[in-house]
Amino acid sequence: MMYCQHFMSILLSVFILSVCCHCKAFHALARIKTKTSSQDQAVAVTALIKRLIPNRANEFKILVNPSLGPPNLDTFQIVTQEGFVNITGTTGIAAAWGFYHYLKNYCGCHISWAGDQVKVPSPLPKVQPAVKITSPNRFRYYQNVCTVSYSFAFWNWTRWEHEIDWMAMNGINLPLAFTAQEAIWQKVYLKMGFTQEELDTHFGGPAFLAWARMGNMKGWGGPLTPSWHANQLQLQHQILTRMRELGMTPVLPAFGGHVPDAITRLFPNAKVTTMTKWGHFVSEDPKYCCVKFLDPSEPLYQQIGRAFIKEMISEYNGTDHVYNTDLFNEMAPLSDDLQYLANSSRNVYKTITSADPSGIWLMQSWLFNNASYWYKERIKAFLLGVPLGHMIVLDLAADTGPAYDRTNSFYGQPFIWCMLHNFGGNHGLYGRLDFVNKAVFTSRLFPGSTMMGTGLTPEGINQNDVMFAFMNDLAWRNAPVNITAWIDSYAVRRYGSFSIHTQAAWRILKDTIYNLVEGITNHNHNALVLRPSLTSQPAVWYDWTEIAQAWLLMINASAELGSSDLFRYDLVDVGRQVLQDLSNVYYQRFLAAYTARNISYASANLNKFLDVLLDMDTLLGTDSHWLLGNWLESAKALGTTVKEQKWLQYNARCQITIWGPHAEINDYANKQWAGLVKSYYHRRWSYFAFEFEMFMKEGWHWNQANFNEMCFQSIESPWSFDTTEYTTTPQGDTIVVSEMLYEKYKGEMQ
Repeated sequence: MMYCQHFMSILLSVFILSVCCHCKAFHALARIKTKTSSQDQAVAVTALIKRLIPNRANEFKILVNPSLGPPNLDTFQIVTQEGFVNITGTTGIAAAWGFYHYLKNYCGCHISWAGDQVKVPSPLPKVQPAVKITSPNRFRYYQNVCTVSYSFAFWNWTRWEHEIDWMAMNGINLPLAFTAQEAIWQKVYLKMGFTQEELDTHFGGPAFLAWARMGNMKGWGGPLTPSWHANQLQLQHQILTRMRELGMTPVLPAFGGHVPDAITRLFPNAKVTTMTKWGHFVSEDPKYCCVKFLDPSEPLYQQIGRAFIKEMISEYNGTDHVYNTDLFNEMAPLSDDLQYLANSSRNVYKTITSADPSGIWLMQSWLFNNASYWYKERIKAFLLGVPLGHMIVLDLAADTGPAYDRTNSFYGQPFIWCMLHNFGGNHGLYGRLDFVNKAVFTSRLFPGSTMMGTGLTPEGINQNDVMFAFMNDLAWRNAPVNITAWIDSYAVRRYGSFSIHTQAAWRILKDTIYNLVEGITNHNHNALVLRPSLTSQPAVWYDWTEIAQAWLLMINASAELGSSDLFRYDLVDVGRQVLQDLSNVYYQRFLAAYTARNISYASANLNKFLDVLLDMDTLLGTDSHWLLGNWLESAKALGTTVKEQKWLQYNARCQITIWGPHAEINDYANKQWAGLVKSYYHRRWSYFAFEFEMFMKEGWHWNQANFNEMCFQSIESPWSFDTTEYTTTPQGDTIVVSEMLYEKYKGEMQ
């Protein structure tokens, strides 16, 4: 034991030395630090504690002392003195992190997107002697540029406040802060001579802002209204104020060269090109496709980019010096020339520093996934166009396809190892516990590693809490954990009590569905959430009957844990997964029967498939977190007129179904919510069943393209325009419904 402690101490020293050496080499990163006083940070953390546990908050004392730990490495200390739990941190974030460390490890509490379990014991457990922990990471980053649309699109301040508290308690010190940038752009562009009408055709709608910002498309879902701009601007002020109070470094947007079409009217001699089509937005429909791109070499590029950053700095009372923009996102650059690539990145950086001489460019590595274009020489040219240490690269999907190891640590630029994990905010149990547990530490020890932190970069949140809790936990550790011991502790904290049944259930989940080895990313391609066809191929890397066994174990724990909201949430989630997998069993049987031309067996299994969808909708409807009405009502709540409310709901409906006006990215952001499953997915499959039965009886040739068009015209498009209201109140009892459904399908599960 003493040997292990000695080894861990040595390993920590190596990590600290490595980070400190990087900090010396990357001296520019020293600019990234909070400007908020230690006293004000401590006040902000104290307020956070009062929001979370108001009746116990006076038992904690918070202090921020930057000299507590090594430079640029967050450190916290916890000790019981004179009847109080004293928590000291080098920053407000470190102190908030220390507070949650105490709640988790001494009080058995749990904070998550699905809810909080904060049954704090009385009296508070003592910490003697003092516990002091230093993070081996300079940064803990949070958000994908898509998260702001797939999850945050219709949030109000109450929801944002809760999320920022979650960030702080999980040690996030480098969060994206992208809200309201269209309001800033509007000010800049109007001053330049663009008309309001020209801007209205450029900005995307509220549910599609992320892709308009990246230049993938334009105008779809818009135009934005004055009240939308005003609401978002006020919200961004609140977001930035709170993030800064806690000691975070908010990452603001920068200019990526994507400009309104009218750029050629105002500046006919500027070097402007039209980008290629993205997704299935076609060039034949110029209303939404093919954004104008201003070449970074143009003096006008710097003029516009500088004006944008200066306008932000003025509006938001300063800056924290880190800016994100991504060139060529999912679109190839305009030239193969290495010098062009180097000049492009160099000019983006020059634009940032022309407005903020201390500016640091943070970019996602996602563009490098286009391996047919981005081979090593091109990546190197692009990255080294920026001085070393003046750029931070997010290795965006290091959990499935890391880029640091094929680019020699991004050719010397500092990077953050990120877990992307999710696409489109899809639902579905998924994870790579074993891989992530090792990979984070392997990347730190990579020869010449320039790793500066860890990050969470899901396209959508509110799914797979366990993976994000695990990743956040690793951020302060120096070596891999015992996953079995960790998952046992997780289940107890999450539900507030031990159960032999949930322990066994989570061990099954750990070894199966949360232990993907390779080859699959978390994107739900299950037939039930896709437009009906004969070609769906869902990814299943586990024995689904073992997940059914975990569900039964959780049902058996209901008598012990039924009062826990988080237990009920997970009971729905695991049951939902089992029903999804069962629907795939029926779908595969249907396909086999179709191939064999066994009409009666095909129809029977298609009807069973439809029955599972209705049962899933019933199960989802028993918990407030799984309701379509929440998404739609949050959108509606931001509208100030009936017309605006309809527009916002149209945005919300389109995103989770057809995505584009003609189903350009159909079902990409599919969700399994009560109301959506029944009114949309079940209706589509019922229509398919009717058409297919006619086809089988008459012996017609199945025409998928014809069915797609009929499905779009009769179900998908009308649903996006519908204004039917859906409940925000759960119906039925989760435990009763789970028991009923398990009993109904247990023959298949065994």
